[in-house]
Amino acid sequence: MATIREVAQKAGVSVTTVSHVINQTRFVSPDAEKRVLSAMQQLNYRPNTLARSLRRGETHTIGLMVPDSANPYFAEVARIIEEKAFRASYSTILCNSDNDLEKERRYTEILINKQVDGIIFMACGDDIVSLKELVDRHMPAVIVDRLLDNVDVDSVVSDNFQGGYLATQHLIVTGHRNIAIIRGPSNVTPSARRFDGYLQALKDYNLPLQENLIKSGNFHPPSGHQAARELFSQSVKPDAIFACNDLMAIGALHAAYEKDLSVPEQISIIGYDNIELALFTQPALTTIAQPIQAIADRAVQLLLERIIHPHNLPKRETLSNQILIRSTTRSLK
Repeated sequence: MATIREVAQKAGVSVTTVSHVINQTRFVSPDAEKRVLSAMQQLNYRPNTLARSLRRGETHTIGLMVPDSANPYFAEVARIIEEKAFRASYSTILCNSDNDLEKERRYTEILINKQVDGIIFMACGDDIVSLKELVDRHMPAVIVDRLLDNVDVDSVVSDNFQGGYLATQHLIVTGHRNIAIIRGPSNVTPSARRFDGYLQALKDYNLPLQENLIKSGNFHPPSGHQAARELFSQSVKPDAIFACNDLMAIGALHAAYEKDLSVPEQISIIGYDNIELALFTQPALTTIAQPIQAIADRAVQLLLERIIHPHNLPKRETLSNQILIRSTTRSLK
């Protein structure tokens, strides 16, 4: 690879002049600039952009931490974040923690050492060690999807309580009374808040809480499948299931198929997230649609604002969800 000195020699100028042409830091005569650019092209010279960025204290790179890259919801959010960051001239380093706190901490340290300009952070649980590390290092950061207490950073989330309430309310007003719920992991705020919304809807409509209709999963299809199988084997069976994400709802759909239960004629099922796959299940899945595009757009915008204005007060933003009624729920009235 050619050096800047070789470019200067071929163009008949000083190394300093080549540097000014590359960095546009001082006026260079049109003739000299033309010779420098020609020499760079002939020698196939590529400026060391990383070194130049580090001298300026920036790398135009951001980190993106996701808890589960196999989950289509996180994959869709990550794709939009990467695209929006790219349009803003930032590259994205994707780190998948696999819901492993130790892996999350190690990746956090790696991103700090690589001197990324900021990190969009989707935590794998309610542990704040990694985020506290970012705060202590004065690393610009934005939390997405999770709300973590005792960490004073920017965040953008959807209203999980509202979403849980909407899902349960829809089943209640369509005549269902034995409404089961398949919760997600208890150590993540979206799952807990969706369950809170479920409980509040039951209370507001004077329906009793039936402990035997509460099951837990891990946001993956097999856990939804297993939870639904348990529900279908009970003496008091549900007439509807609210699964706290679409993947578990898809698992529940398969369990209903195995039991020869017609959806929605014999059992209604509603999911959460509105992943792309939800439109193509058979029947198409009724779901709570998170504003994925808006979440990702706002996360990048908040991070870029934080990079430019590191001393601004943190912003916490909560976006609303909407229900998409498709073919897996029906009215019993």
